[in-house]
Amino acid sequence: MMFAAIAAVTLAIGIVNAFSGAQDAAWRGDSYDIGRRLFWEMSSIAVILLLLPILVLAVRRMRRTRGLAAQAAIGAIALLGFSTLHVTGMVWVRKLALWLAGGAYDFRFSLATVLYEFRKDAMAFILIAATIWLLESRRELKSAAVASSAPPSPPQPSSPDLIWLRDGTSRIRVAPRDILWVASAGNYIEYSLADGTQHLIRGTLAAAESELARFSIVRVHRTKLANLNRVRGVDLKPSGDFELAFDNGQTLGGSRRYRPAVASLGSRTAPAGSATGAS
Repeated sequence: MMFAAIAAVTLAIGIVNAFSGAQDAAWRGDSYDIGRRLFWEMSSIAVILLLLPILVLAVRRMRRTRGLAAQAAIGAIALLGFSTLHVTGMVWVRKLALWLAGGAYDFRFSLATVLYEFRKDAMAFILIAATIWLLESRRELKSAAVASSAPPSPPQPSSPDLIWLRDGTSRIRVAPRDILWVASAGNYIEYSLADGTQHLIRGTLAAAESELARFSIVRVHRTKLANLNRVRGVDLKPSGDFELAFDNGQTLGGSRRYRPAVASLGSRTAPAGSATGAS
């Protein structure tokens, strides 16, 4: 809508300028030649419309920047870039079009010509940038009004039997009973599942321990949590350390500091189809 509105206004101004210029020329005794003047205006407008994304980005950057001086600096840089690209693009469009038609175009480059074009570009830049600024303000106000009038979303029920893991850009739903162990890996924690898959999740082991404790997934080592519901055997070492054997055949070592966490394993009821043992 923004581009359509600016394009419509710009085209209307260009057409009016072309007819006005042709009429002024006729009154001075020159050729009316409306076709040539429309071509001059449309070639300039076409380049301006191609540069609209740059103007939108410049205005949005100015709106996000605090301080009048910083905003003015961004505007000045954008204006110089806009004028340079507009004049260069306009000249080459005219040169190409007239060359294809068997003619030629001479820009007559001089300081006076550059200042003349820059003056027109500055006015066009200010008008278009002001329009974009107003449209952006209107869009933000409308979004804020919609957000404030929207009813609060009802709380989503959370299942006590499922947790969500964020693996990169994906979210993965996992049943806690499928977790064998969780291990610390620097700034990440690694979830190892019974089917052999692993998920590296950014976070801390302490946070995971707090979330998973209700599922009998407890700390058995400074860097490891184990799912006691999946343990079918525990081997207690003379040193006080121990080794857990899971119901899928995998094992995990634990340290003596956390030996009390597995002290009650002998009284636990094993999952169906698994044998419980302790040594």
